[in-house]
Amino acid sequence: MPLTPLDIHNKEFGRRLRGYDEDEVNEFLDQVIKDYESLIRENKEMQNQLLSLQEKLNHFANIEETLSKTIIVAQEAADEVKNNAKKEAQLIVKEAEKNADRIINESLSKSRKVALEVEELKKQASIYRARFRTLVEAQLELLSQDGWEALESSNAAATQEKY
Repeated sequence: MPLTPLDIHNKEFGRRLRGYDEDEVNEFLDQVIKDYESLIRENKEMQNQLLSLQEKLNHFANIEETLSKTIIVAQEAADEVKNNAKKEAQLIVKEAEKNADRIINESLSKSRKVALEVEELKKQASIYRARFRTLVEAQLELLSQDGWEALESSNAAATQEKY
């Protein structure tokens, strides 16, 4: 058990012949008591200050830990947002590629249909021309036959007889 100022104050020394001066010893003990009390007070103040500083250190350590966790969570959230954005961008690109392929395929299909229609129209025009030419040639052949002249002369004679 540590020594207290009261223990020092109550300490009594035995007397001997040729001993120390009692007044000097008492004065010295009084000085030791004062110094010892001062040291005890100072020690308690330092312990209180140490406790206060330890509480502040714990508080700041908690803040640091919280900030570290917050930074980690924010980084994870940022990474997740970044990954989601990449995935969404990939989906958009794939969708756009599919739409582009569809549009190209539809355009090619329409182009083929138009080309087939053009070819069909060319064939029909060629057939029409050939038939029209045949018709015109047949009509010309009819006009160039001898029977028209006989018909014209008989018509002329019939017209003169009526008058």
